[in-house]
Amino acid sequence: LPYDNPVTVGVMTMLKLHHLVEDKVHARSTGPYSLVTQQPLGGKAQFGGQRFGEMEVWALEAYGAAYTLQEMLTVKSDDIQGRVSTYESIVKSEAIEEPSLPASFRVLVKELQSLGLAMEATMDTGEVIKFGKDEERVRPPQTSTGLLGVGQEFDDLL
Repeated sequence: LPYDNPVTVGVMTMLKLHHLVEDKVHARSTGPYSLVTQQPLGGKAQFGGQRFGEMEVWALEAYGAAYTLQEMLTVKSDDIQGRVSTYESIVKSEAIEEPSLPASFRVLVKELQSLGLAMEATMDTGEVIKFGKDEERVRPPQTSTGLLGVGQEFDDLL
């Protein structure tokens, strides 16, 4: 039977898919961070970390894991000074400090300032947090979340 349209006939080949578990396994304790957002890079090729997305945050909120959520979204994410001081505190067996402002918040402030909007943040104490040329010279302010006050009764023992 002749075909209505031309048909291409070629050599049939079979290719093996190289999806093996040993190539997929990836773990990281510390590693590179993005220069802009200071969040861990993604993917195995960049030695990145697992992404903790919006739905995972909702799951931890529903479970009531406030301490874990605070750690994942600040110290383990984009709190530059916080990640260094937390690591040192763990090594020295000291109390962990309150996390400071995340770098992603600073990126948001810079984007709003580039649009000509004046951004000003106020702490619970009434102190105004400055964002501009002066803020890089001083240590970022620590915002009180009330979550890390649990271990303060052990400070007397140290």
